[in-house]
Amino acid sequence: MCIRDSYGLFAQGDIEGFLAGCTDDVTFTVPGNAAVSGEFTKATFMDLLAPVMERSGGTFEEHVLDVFANDEHGVLLLLHRFTRDGTPRQYRTAHIVELRDGLIAKWNEHPGSVREFEEAWGAP
Repeated sequence: MCIRDSYGLFAQGDIEGFLAGCTDDVTFTVPGNAAVSGEFTKATFMDLLAPVMERSGGTFEEHVLDVFANDEHGVLLLLHRFTRDGTPRQYRTAHIVELRDGLIAKWNEHPGSVREFEEAWGAP
C-alpha cells in the first residue's frame, strides 16, 4: 500500500486500514507542548486521536497537499483544518516517515510553526 492510500483511508475514518499500513513497532511523534503532543505506538494511536477528536468536536480535516517518497522515506505536506472552541483553526505541517517493507515504521510531525500548532490545539 502506498503512503497516499494509507492517508486516504485515514481521511475516510478507517483507522484500522491506516494502521495496517504501519509496522507493528511504528512510533508516532508529535512535537511541542500541546494537547496532542507526545510519542505514540500502534497500540496507543487512539491516545493521539482522542484529544484531536475531542478538541475539534469531530471537525478535524487533514488535506494531503503533496507526497514525496522513495522505498525508504517519505514526506507529506499537509493542511490541517478544524474548529476548536468555536474558532476556525488551520496550519500547515509535514509528516516525515521512514518506511520498512512498504509500511510506515516511523512517523514524525513537523509543523511549519510549533507556536501556531500549540495555539491551535491548546495546552495539555
